[in-house]
Amino acid sequence: MRKVLAVASFGGHWKQLLRLAPVFGKYDTTYVSTVDYPFREGSGYTYFRVPDASRKSVIRMFCLFFTTLRVVFVVRPDVVISTGAGPGLVTIFWGRVFGCRTIWIDSVANPEQLSFSGKIAKRWADLWLTQWPELVRSEGPMYKGRVI
Repeated sequence: MRKVLAVASFGGHWKQLLRLAPVFGKYDTTYVSTVDYPFREGSGYTYFRVPDASRKSVIRMFCLFFTTLRVVFVVRPDVVISTGAGPGLVTIFWGRVFGCRTIWIDSVANPEQLSFSGKIAKRWADLWLTQWPELVRSEGPMYKGRVI
């Protein structure tokens, strides 16, 4: 059975990831989040909690970097799926290092701006998915994904 590592910060990123739960049910899925809330005792989820890091805190970014390394090393996923933010971007990086297929589901709120992590992920991820056709056109030949 294929192993999937599904990564999201809490909030909108997490809601977007949960929309894919029916698909994940077919695979051995491990979730990664910055909070324990969706993973209460008895929820049936296999999960890891990672630090919620910001660009303002070098120590928290350092902890996130090595915590996600440990998660990818322990789980050894075939696919890493992320919906955005720091934990997802760092896990996409480690997924590439370990030879996993990587999928980034962009969660931008509008087509006028692509997030900092989205700009990096469109270069790192094997598949970059977005809901905004405008981004596909504006990103030009570098675009590797498709519109969902």
